[in-house]
Amino acid sequence: MDAVASQQPLSVIDSPDYQTDPSRYRHWKLSFDGPIATLTMDVAEDGGIRPGYKLKLNSYDLGVDIELHDALQRIRFEHPEVRSVIISSAKNRVFCSGANIYMLGLSSHAWKVNFCKFTNETRNGIEDSSAHSGLKFIAACNGTTAGGGYELALACDEIILIDDRSSAVSLPELPLLGVLPGTGGLTRVTDKRHVRRDHADMFCTNPDGVRGQRAKDWRLVDDVVKPQQFADHVKQRAHELAKQSDRPADARGISLTPLKRTADEAGLHYKYVDAQLDRQARTVTLIVRAPKSVVEYTVETAFAAGVSWWPLQMARELDDAILTLRTSELGLGLWILKTAGNPDSVLVMDKFILSHQSNWFVREVLGMLRRTFARLDVTSRSMFAIVEPGSCFAGTLLELALAADRVYMHDAEEASSPSFVMLSEMNFGALPMVNHLSRLASRFYRDAAQLDPLRARIGVKLSARDALEAGLATAAPDDLDWEDEIRQAIELRTAQSPDALTGLEANLRFGGAETLETRIFGRLSAWQNWIFIRPNAVGANGALKVYGTGAPVKFNWERV
Repeated sequence: MDAVASQQPLSVIDSPDYQTDPSRYRHWKLSFDGPIATLTMDVAEDGGIRPGYKLKLNSYDLGVDIELHDALQRIRFEHPEVRSVIISSAKNRVFCSGANIYMLGLSSHAWKVNFCKFTNETRNGIEDSSAHSGLKFIAACNGTTAGGGYELALACDEIILIDDRSSAVSLPELPLLGVLPGTGGLTRVTDKRHVRRDHADMFCTNPDGVRGQRAKDWRLVDDVVKPQQFADHVKQRAHELAKQSDRPADARGISLTPLKRTADEAGLHYKYVDAQLDRQARTVTLIVRAPKSVVEYTVETAFAAGVSWWPLQMARELDDAILTLRTSELGLGLWILKTAGNPDSVLVMDKFILSHQSNWFVREVLGMLRRTFARLDVTSRSMFAIVEPGSCFAGTLLELALAADRVYMHDAEEASSPSFVMLSEMNFGALPMVNHLSRLASRFYRDAAQLDPLRARIGVKLSARDALEAGLATAAPDDLDWEDEIRQAIELRTAQSPDALTGLEANLRFGGAETLETRIFGRLSAWQNWIFIRPNAVGANGALKVYGTGAPVKFNWERV
């Protein structure tokens, strides 16, 4: 059996590490020139995150994308002077040939799908920074730009292709591998670049792609430039885009120091986040803690706190926990979301963030929160929020409950500190889901009759009965029924088909109008998932398995 697929399921102890820093990069070079940052892809062939394949022609695996994600974080937080980013390649006549095919052929189904999800979230992050952070991105495609390499370019604001008579952009997954370019490529071609349907059909079924003026005419790229003018043209465009940004030219950044984390058989342990594993019950209890005391911040003191400032540290810890659990503990299909701490500290923090989001640092922290909660939304795990006496589901942390598939509140009215939830202005649009709606708006299908009364209750402690009446809780068992009802709900959920639940959740979490992002993740959860296990792709004679061997592909010609 091959080196990758034969590995046993991972635990949090042996999961890939999603933390890195530029001193450890093997595949990217990050440089700065005033308002311009350049991310140069130079993938080390022998630098795969797992054994069994070589990363030729700037192809990538999870390790390459972990470095890219880290580099984007460094640009956001450590270099506020940067206004535009050039993504380029150090390889001659190769920009990026996409996800490494041999890695995909060797990998388990779960590894492939999680890899694709993280890859696309990283590209979504590029688009998020363009929309919210004043960062603009240029893909300087100096050669072959194929598959996931073109998807990386598609995530940028502009794509400039070298016009050397051989370099092309392509999405060759269908003709070469028997799979769908559904990790974002096909959706961005139509929804973002508005490539005409017939042109997109020809483009995605031609393994050689499209080059030169036709690529520009079909809207696959923004410009094609001769080799002699290519570098100067890219730099000129980067400076022109930088002029559109409001990021500060003379601000000092903060250092993203490594997270302090312990991983053991019991779970993952950080300062503000704790993931407790119960493998027998097939659950993870994810506890997120708020500060115990209320602190009034200024922009200066928040910046001085840096990575230790609670909203940023909590978001980084939660993000790391989500990624680690998604990649490793595959059998733990239900995440039980809990909170602790002082709700007033969260409400004060929320008010400060929303009042000072014009400051670059506060804005980036808000962006980190937004992207982290969005990562939770698209995770293929069931989620129940448990609201008990002592919980802290307030403001930003209420988003955890609103992201859950169900919210259970303990109706302990006679307790010395009964259960409650609290709304803040943060719940009304500052942390949108990938459908571009707040979780409240999505929950109530944008019904003003249900949403408007909630605004009037910002800062009010809503009891279990209040929350149930307002539609913020699913059930509110009393003391007599609480333990039995929670136990039965957990046991029933974990006994049901995980595949069917993934399909159910992917549909229900994003009701209403679709966006580019919901289309991407819906297809990744359903179509891509299905295609990746079909024999036409991964059977013994499937296209993905025989690629590069010289053996013929054998398709089952039935349409299903």
